[in-house]
Amino acid sequence: MTSETYVQILAVGLLAFLVLRASGAPLTEAPAVFPSTDTSSEEETESSELLSSSDVWESVLATAKDHQKSFEDEFQNNVEFHLLEDYKISHLPANCPSSNFSKESCLHRLAKGLSFYTSLLKQVEKEYPGSRILSEAKRNTELLLWNIKQKMKKPEEVTSLSSSQEKSLLESLDKADAFQRKMTAHSILRQLYVFMVDGKRALSRRDRRRGRPAKV
Repeated sequence: MTSETYVQILAVGLLAFLVLRASGAPLTEAPAVFPSTDTSSEEETESSELLSSSDVWESVLATAKDHQKSFEDEFQNNVEFHLLEDYKISHLPANCPSSNFSKESCLHRLAKGLSFYTSLLKQVEKEYPGSRILSEAKRNTELLLWNIKQKMKKPEEVTSLSSSQEKSLLESLDKADAFQRKMTAHSILRQLYVFMVDGKRALSRRDRRRGRPAKV
């Protein structure tokens, strides 16, 4: 997959969601406190549908584009962006299946995956401390994870890696040479974006099959 194709896939996937609701709101900084939710409302109430904030999805796409440009600038176009596929770590979180899954099971899988990526982003921070793109990726991850848990029946069942598990994971990624560590860090960011978009697409397909328009 070429770098241009990667961005086009993300753009097409997100545009399909964003065009359903016009929004002229500019991107904003991460809120210090996440917005409150009326927990007394029933799940069928769709006024604040899962992952519905369009500025979040605009931010995901903008960060993905900025990430690719940053990668190309860093390596001065001597390393092609699509080669990050070769540095994908094993045992990445699984996304929702294309069919035969409940909303709750999909939300659980997405929440667990985002929690796992939260740990992986610590490896990115080791290689790129103070990175603006990393800060945006962390913000997007935290906000989407929060939104997902608000829609779950049993959010308490989503568990993060234990401290020992996280330590083992990060140590396994820290054994490579400097170039491999940087490529792995970039690969983590790329796979995070793909995970987010694939998850939103899976939920939208499910809503369409149930006869409801996908809300964004």
